[in-house]
Amino acid sequence: MKIALYAGSFDPLTNGHLDILKASFVLADKVIVAIGIQAKKESLFSFEERVDLITQAGKELLNMGSDRLQVISFETLLIDKAREIGASFLIRGLRDGTDLDYEMQMAGMNGLMAPELQTVFLPAGVLGRVITSTLVRQIASMGGDVAPFVPANVARALHLKFQSSRGSDCVS
Repeated sequence: MKIALYAGSFDPLTNGHLDILKASFVLADKVIVAIGIQAKKESLFSFEERVDLITQAGKELLNMGSDRLQVISFETLLIDKAREIGASFLIRGLRDGTDLDYEMQMAGMNGLMAPELQTVFLPAGVLGRVITSTLVRQIASMGGDVAPFVPANVARALHLKFQSSRGSDCVS
């Protein structure tokens, strides 16, 4: 069984991430989405919320059974987690040349430390190339419509997350 490991913060999951996830299923029998947990980085969504959002989007939009998609966390080197779960290869999404430069460095370092693991680069679709989680969070925090950039369940979660914070700023 070919197992792909697709790592990121997914805070929040975007349609660009889904592009890469869809393409990953062409190459792998199972895709494990690994959410990186960094103590120094404050996330908008908790790990549990991100697991739910990714799992729901995977089931609804990708028509994938739970046996082909798994969501886990990791706090170690990605290559250590890949070895632990028996991953066949790592998946990395590319939006542009800047991503490629960074990802090539990471693939090179990973290749030196774990020569048995290959990194597969997948280009984001045309619409996914302009989307970043950071921009989505900014748009949502200002009350903008993020529906074109994220799955419907994520758009709802962002709306709820920021609705309460915006509501507390109102003065009667």
